[in-house]
Formats: sequence, structure tokens, C-alpha cells
Amino acid sequence: MTDRVTAPYGAWPSPIAASDVSRGERLLGSPSVIGAHTWWEESRPEEGGRTTVMHRGADGTVAELLAAPWDAHTRVHEYGGRSYLPVPRRDDKAITRYGVVFSNLDDQRLYLLEPGAAAPRPISPEPHAPAALRYADFALSPDGKRVICVRESHPEPAAGGAAARPRRAIVSLPLSGRAAEDPGAVTELVSGADFYAWPTPSPDGRHLVWVSWNHPRMPWDGTELRVGTLADGAVSNVYTLKGGINESVLAPVWRDDSTVSFVSDWPGWWNLYEIGLTGPAIALYPAEEEFAHGFTRLGDRPYTRLADGRLVALSGHADLTPGVYDPATAELTPLDTGREGLTSWLTLESDGDTVVGLAGGPRTPLSLVRLDPRTGRTEVLRRAAENLPDPGYLPEPRAITVSGRYGAAVHATVYPPTHPGVEGEGPAPYVVWAHGGPVGKALGLLDLAKAFYTSRGIGILDVNYGGSVGFGRTYRERLHGQWGVVDVEDVTAAARALVEQGAADLERLAVRGNSAGGLTTLLALTGDTFACGTSAWGVTDLLRLAGETHDFESRYLDGLVGPLPGYAATYRERSPIDRADELARPVLLLQGSADPVVPANQAHALAASLSERGIRHALIEFEGEGHGLRAADNRRRALEAELAFYGEVFGFTPEGAAPIALSTDYAPVRVGAASSAGGAAGAEAAHDPEGETDLDLVAEPLPPLDAHEPRADAQRAETPGRGLPAGQEHGEG
Repeated sequence: MTDRVTAPYGAWPSPIAASDVSRGERLLGSPSVIGAHTWWEESRPEEGGRTTVMHRGADGTVAELLAAPWDAHTRVHEYGGRSYLPVPRRDDKAITRYGVVFSNLDDQRLYLLEPGAAAPRPISPEPHAPAALRYADFALSPDGKRVICVRESHPEPAAGGAAARPRRAIVSLPLSGRAAEDPGAVTELVSGADFYAWPTPSPDGRHLVWVSWNHPRMPWDGTELRVGTLADGAVSNVYTLKGGINESVLAPVWRDDSTVSFVSDWPGWWNLYEIGLTGPAIALYPAEEEFAHGFTRLGDRPYTRLADGRLVALSGHADLTPGVYDPATAELTPLDTGREGLTSWLTLESDGDTVVGLAGGPRTPLSLVRLDPRTGRTEVLRRAAENLPDPGYLPEPRAITVSGRYGAAVHATVYPPTHPGVEGEGPAPYVVWAHGGPVGKALGLLDLAKAFYTSRGIGILDVNYGGSVGFGRTYRERLHGQWGVVDVEDVTAAARALVEQGAADLERLAVRGNSAGGLTTLLALTGDTFACGTSAWGVTDLLRLAGETHDFESRYLDGLVGPLPGYAATYRERSPIDRADELARPVLLLQGSADPVVPANQAHALAASLSERGIRHALIEFEGEGHGLRAADNRRRALEAELAFYGEVFGFTPEGAAPIALSTDYAPVRVGAASSAGGAAGAEAAHDPEGETDLDLVAEPLPPLDAHEPRADAQRAETPGRGLPAGQEHGEG
């Protein structure tokens, strides 16, 4: 055994390069299974984040169904979700083969790739403007001839050029492709609510169930499980089965022709329930744990039903694992997949017999897995990464719970500096991670970005602050009206607890966050705990965010901060842009130029304000990138720049990262998506910032929130469709 040597934290030699992190993983999503056939989405960072649909046949052969430039990605809600659906097609010999319906990123139209076809063909109408009609969350009609899905329509600008708000509905489209030429072939089934998810026809085709909700609530705040009679291409007799303004109902699945399973947080935790078309709901397995990750991506489900009536369900807290619920005994039997390194599961799908899912662990890459519900044994069908570092370089996470302000529990995970041949002396530098959302959570999945730091001697503390998903509704609601307060207190308390334990160096603490976590990061820097911080596409101006962000989150801040205009002063108090004079620590800003969620002007405004106040900072803007980085080279540049930033502040020279120039001048660095110049820290602009971008994700201006008409707390009733053409407006019920 080789003796370990002592070296300065941050400068340990590591075999994990930034390019390994950025290019080393496929992004897997949305599995489907029918018999021996399995499909899934696969995004390739080395292809600029292009997403294809993959298929694994009965003989184990894996094939890519969509070659470049096809890109299976839906922009409904801007965050998207399941972008494809396998559909049965019969040939002349009446043999069932499977085609794939998918949403294409460039124009957002639906296409059908027939079995053996050379290219897909459109089945949805051409919109009046690029990406003006978007589709997601697909289900096959009971007769197999149509696709039922959520459609998001972006109208033409109103008089005076003001952008109109998107309109959503549940629609059906014929697989024949007739709607590609005749928009009247699209049938609008349900409309009237602001948002829809999980449209699911009953096995006998007589009913349609779905989840809907309205502004200002988010789907983890309050939704309704609705049902209607489906007949003659129309939905009628619509009524609410369960849910309301203070109950989040998710993921309906039919048990039989007249009974629906679903997940509800009515008892304070997302638990499994069942309800008939009439009568009360029945709790299947009451427990103080979550049976859902919350509302993540359109189309994802946390449980699935087997043909014999049992449910295979995920449950837990931050990380969920599978178990089998037997309605005959009302018992949930856990399946021990941890012995195979699969300790965190994201989603499940089944055809009634075969179960597939996405799962991973701290040292196991996210994988597409076939699960045997009888034994718990798993078979890995596809891994996000094949060539992993030596396990000695991968940190072993340690869950901790610390006391926050007033003794409130704060949940976090420690990833200590880890190296098989090197150790440091004394407490280590740590970077505290604040997840996005802010109603989101940090999972215990293998993340090479964490190992990139820990293998160099920099620890990571991943905090599930108050408001995070996984610890019950009360924990989530700690953030109601308190975003920018509770989250900041919690990440600070977790960092100081690690210092008190002797693990972290008080003088070398950094904080970083993406999106909503960027706001937490910047506000945390107004205190005296952290030496520096990194905000990646982070929120800096709450008032501007409220007026400029996309429709899905346009009223999100009503619950997190307060409704406008009454809480305008609070918005300013919680906005880093208005507290720049309190930011006395160095800041690194990473931003996509075409971000539709947090527009780039927020980062530029903060950088200009930091410059006015003489605060050292750097702003790196990635041309053509949206809310997050898709291109592998851009991800590499960002990671190297962040490591160099910590080296500059903490006083070490990192291996493999060019120095970064922190300045008190407003001097944004623009990195082109196709540029092959050196590291991000020294890159020059590769494209005109006003020119074209690889991803046309431009934020659509929204009306000022103080111009909103007041809405009643009660949900508006959806308008059942009567088989009218989709272009005909329906009134609200």
C-alpha cells in the first residue's frame, strides 16, 4: 500500500479533468417499455446537448432512432418533459412494430418516425411562428389511432406588440398525419385552466383523467385531479376527484375502468391514494415519507401498476427507492437495490409485466435499469457513463442534520476531500451548494462535478434548505414568503456547523448555486460566513424576474415572496441587485445568453453594479446557451473557470485550469458555443452577442404583474371540449 503524501488543499493532482465531467455522461430520461422493447431519451453533451430517442430490442441490440439534426426536446413550460411516445404500427402482415412520436426542438412540431422509415414526418400543424405550438406528456388513445397530450399555444403579439400569455389545453392528434396539413384535425379536449399534466385515458376508453392547476399556485402547492367522460372525440361531464388550493395531487394511474391511483400530500407527505369515479379517496399506505419527487418533468411517474394489481412505488425522503405495494395485504415491501449501488431512483415505467426505471447512487452512474419486482434484482440496460474514475477518487457522502435558526432542522450531505494518495492538514476548504428551484432538492447521485473538486482537496456541502422537497409539506412551506431568508439562514447554518465539527476551514468557505440557488448564493455573501461565491444563471433582481420570466413561473414569487404590487419593497430587500453595496466578497457569474428563465440582463446588471462598487468579480456569458449549459465545451470552460476562481480567492494554484482575471471593471467575457479557444477565463467573444444562437430560447416579455387582474383562490373550471377544432377558443367555465 502506497503511503499518502500531504499536499495543500485545492492543489491535489487529480485524474478527473473538466473535460471528463462535461463529456463523460449521457443524460438519460423518460424510459418506456413494451414487452422486450425499451425506449428512452438520451442527451449528448458532445453534440451540443442534442437529445435523441434510443431503442433496445428483444435481442439486446441498442439503436439510435433519431440522427442529427433531429433533437427530441419539448419546450412546454420551458423546462419540458417527456418528449416522445412509442406507438404501435401494423404492417401488411398484421405484425405489430413500433414507431415513435416525438417533439422536435427546432420547430416544436410533432413528428412520427415509422418503423423502417428513412426520416420522420410531421403530424402536427405548422405554427404561425417558430415554436408557437408545443406538445408534451403524451398518451395513446385507447383505439391506438390518436395521441393525447398537453399543448401549449403561444399567440401572436397583442396590439401594440405586447406578448400574450401562452394558453394550454389537452388535445388529441391523429397519427395519420392529417393534422399536418389540416389544423382542424386537432381536437381540443379540455381547456380553461392555466396548466395541465398527466392526461390519461381509462383502459376502456370511456374516461379521461388529468391534473390541472392555475396561477398563482405551483403544482407542489395546489392541484386538482379532474375526470371527464371521453366519447366521440370529446370530453364532457368534467368534475374534480381530489385536490384543491392547499393539496398537491400528482401522477394519476388507472387501477381499472373506474378507479384511479394517485399521489397526494393531503396528510402532509406525498402518499399513495386511490379513488373511484364516485366516493371518497382511500389512503393506501400512510407514512411520513414521500412517494414522489414532487412535480419534476412533465410525464414522469414515481410509481407504476403491475398487471396483477400490485404497485411498484418509489418512497423515501430526498432519495427514493422502490418497493412493492400489495393491495391484498396493504403492505409495502422494500426492494433492496442498494446492494447493487442503486440507492436513488428517479422514475418508473411498466407495461404491466416488465418494470424499468432510472436509478443510480453515489458511486454508480445514473442508469436505465430493468427491475424484477419479485426479487428486487436489477439489470442495467444503459449507463450514463461507462468509464468512471477509480473509486478511490469518488467521495463517500455523509448525511447530516444540523440546527438552523430557532432550532429548525436543516438537512445536508457532506462530500469530503477524497484522494487515494494525498491528504491535507487541518480543516479543508468547502464549497456549499444551494440547489435550484428553490422548491427542489439535492440528490445523492454520482456527480463527477463534485468529484472534480473533492479529488483536488475541496469538500462539498450540499444543502437541502427549508423549502426543499423530500421532507414533507411543512418543510417545503418554511420557504413560503421567506425565499431569500430561510434558504440563506440554512446554508449559512450548515456551513458553520461543519466548521464547528472541525471539518471545514472558516476562512475558506465558498457558496455556489444555480438559478434560484444563485439568489441564495448572492444573498449569503452579504453576511460574513463565506469568502466568495459562484452564481450560475442565478436570479439577481426579483422585480425584473417577475416581469420577464416565462409563464410557468410568472406567479411563482407570489408564494415565495408575496404578491405584487403590495410586496414590491420586499422584492427589493431580497434582490441581490439592490444589495450590491453589501456584497464585499468576490463573485463569479456564469450565464447563458439565451436564458428564457433568468434572462441574461440580470447578470449584466449585477456585474455593472459590482463594478460601480469596486467589488472583484467576473462575468462569463455563453453564447446560445439557455437555462443551464448543454454544450460539452461550455460546461468544461465553466468548471475550469470556477476552479480557478476558488484558487484565486483561497490562495492555491489548481492543476489544469488557466488563471481567472477578477476585475472591478465591467468587462463580461463572452464565449461562443462553437468556439474552440482556450479556457473560459481567457476566452474572447466568438460571435456577435446580438446574432444567432444555437438554441433559440429567448424569454418572452410578460405583462407587468401589477397589471394582472385579481383571481379568486378557487380553481377555474376547465372547459370540456366538444370536438371543436383546436383553433376555436373556448370560454372559461
